[in-house]
Amino acid sequence: MNNVFRWVSLVGVLVAFFVGIWTPGVVEAARDNHSHKLNYFQTSKVKIAGRNALRIEIGMTGDEPAYTVKELPYLRQQLVITLPQTKRGKVKNFIAMKNGLANQVSIAEVGRDTQITIDCTQPVIKDNYKISTLPREKRLNKPARIVIELMEPYKEAPPAAAGLNGKTIVVDAGHGGSDSGAVGPNGVMEKNVTLAVAKKVQNILTQSGANVLMTRTTDVDVFAPNATAKQELQARCDVANRDSRAALFLSIHCNAFSSPAAHGMETYYNAGSAKGQRFATLLNEELAKAGGLFNRGVKTANYYVLRHTTMPASLIELGFVTNYNEEQLLRSDAYQNKIAAAIVQGIARYFK
Repeated sequence: MNNVFRWVSLVGVLVAFFVGIWTPGVVEAARDNHSHKLNYFQTSKVKIAGRNALRIEIGMTGDEPAYTVKELPYLRQQLVITLPQTKRGKVKNFIAMKNGLANQVSIAEVGRDTQITIDCTQPVIKDNYKISTLPREKRLNKPARIVIELMEPYKEAPPAAAGLNGKTIVVDAGHGGSDSGAVGPNGVMEKNVTLAVAKKVQNILTQSGANVLMTRTTDVDVFAPNATAKQELQARCDVANRDSRAALFLSIHCNAFSSPAAHGMETYYNAGSAKGQRFATLLNEELAKAGGLFNRGVKTANYYVLRHTTMPASLIELGFVTNYNEEQLLRSDAYQNKIAAAIVQGIARYFK
């Protein structure tokens, strides 16, 4: 009987032990073993390479954190940083910002991770932000932290290009006036993007000593409001063909498609024009290097402005305004400066 009693007692102890391990309270305690807890939030205004910037420092327990970054450039311009194995801790879940570069910061636990979401006022592209980590600094009484720096877009104009002095270039901003062209999911109109880029191209060409003929410099129809497509297109060709000095014709457009997944840039020329092909190829190479978009290639097309101009001509599609990411890039002043400089570089290479 004593042996039986001892065996029963031992079984009871083992059952109690295993039940204790698998009770909900113990499970939750195990799950709560996060490596970091947020405990510090500070912002400051700084200068980075001459640009105004907002620095956001978020501190936490433990060592320097790991993180992942996701850009959400559509709907709201957001930057999302995920900190794995981290709890929100003492930091507020919502911080309103009034600094011109961010509207708010929200911090939320998602499973075992914490997500920091920043609503930005500028397009969310890599030129406009920088993320890094810093170790604990005992002397300054600061914990290990992640540092997010939001920078204002570049303001300076791109440099002039060599080899363009005295050249006459025709720059055509596609659409305009009563014709908006394609419209993106957030309302960005093709006619506004093409005009902005065309004027930046004009500015750099002029600085480079070139003579620039613009088919339009404001939001207007070139022929007349509500003109037929042929009248409008011919009016653009007439601007170019009237000046015998015109050496190149460039028409600037944005692409569109029913699926928002369509993406990339491309350049066109009229089949049979060797000089047009060379011009379109050089533009394509420079845009691919500067813009970073998927390169859809150099193609031929039966476009009216390519067939009815008397000088080498190319039509460029800067990107898909119907694509969420590319719509935000195309409306970005910094990105427009990049591609305008690339266009001018392509033009300069044509004359070398």
